Amino acid sequence: MRIAFAAAGSLEDLMLAKIRTPLAAALCCVGLGAGVAGCDGDAMENWDPFAASTPSAQASAATPISGTEKITVAGRSVHVSCSGEPVEGGPVVVLMHGGGDGLDKMASLQKTLSGRHRVCSYDRLGAGRSDQPDGPQDLAASGRILTGVLDRVAGKAPVVLAGHSLGGLIAARYAPDHQDRVKGLVLLDATPPTMMSDIEKAIPKSAEGPAAELRAQNLAIFQGQNPEKLVIPDGPVRSAGDIPVEVVRHGKPYLEALPEYGPRLERAWAAGQRKWLALSGRSRLSTAAASGHYIYVDEPVVAVEAVDRVTGQARGR
Repeated sequence: MRIAFAAAGSLEDLMLAKIRTPLAAALCCVGLGAGVAGCDGDAMENWDPFAASTPSAQASAATPISGTEKITVAGRSVHVSCSGEPVEGGPVVVLMHGGGDGLDKMASLQKTLSGRHRVCSYDRLGAGRSDQPDGPQDLAASGRILTGVLDRVAGKAPVVLAGHSLGGLIAARYAPDHQDRVKGLVLLDATPPTMMSDIEKAIPKSAEGPAAELRAQNLAIFQGQNPEKLVIPDGPVRSAGDIPVEVVRHGKPYLEALPEYGPRLERAWAAGQRKWLALSGRSRLSTAAASGHYIYVDEPVVAVEAVDRVTGQARGR
């Protein structure tokens, strides 16, 4: 869930130095993204997610995107990346980054998946190389941008949404209203559906010091003080139909530096992952035992296998 945006300062600035990445990843569902490892190095050595798209800027909307391209959605410029070949009867996989990140953070995962799937990703408004939002956004506004992206990158093909952290929450909120095209979900340590109330219950108003700062910052971010200007309310989990859903949660405990409140937050996080199972009667929960919040970085095979399973089950639906 990673919630420490650059605008607010990273969670490392609020907590003890020894907490660093694990704590920022655990509580902060929208994330600064600073210090995130695994998106470069050997896996990225021969692939540039920002390489110019093969089609020219004047290419028709029907021309498949190969590489990166700026598209216009609702009058805004949205940065997208697509790779891999379409599979007959198979869905297009759309990766959705966490808050404070961008499509580049998932580039290595996209490269791996594109060996056997058509895979696209995009920067939401306020993230990466996409335009800034005009003002505060709600989930409906974010969903409209996603619809425009899907229209361009998938057309009439079915899609599987694979979202990390805040991207997972957005995917899970979007799918119930778009059952005609969303045929599977992969939620990688997705922000729980009741995270605001979870934080308020886990860290009381009476808390002091770093815990109090952590509480205040996270609640402010959920109220829209983040780069995407996205208000992230709590809400019930609605059914997305009888689609395959994989919910994968982190296995490494966080928040050792908050002994009084850390265990509560861990329990709330685990309970939040179980709540997402209500999306479908075909939901499956698993734990990436060796992973922190960035499952697709810590254990990329776990993320890849989850996407493979869901796309296989979604094929032909």
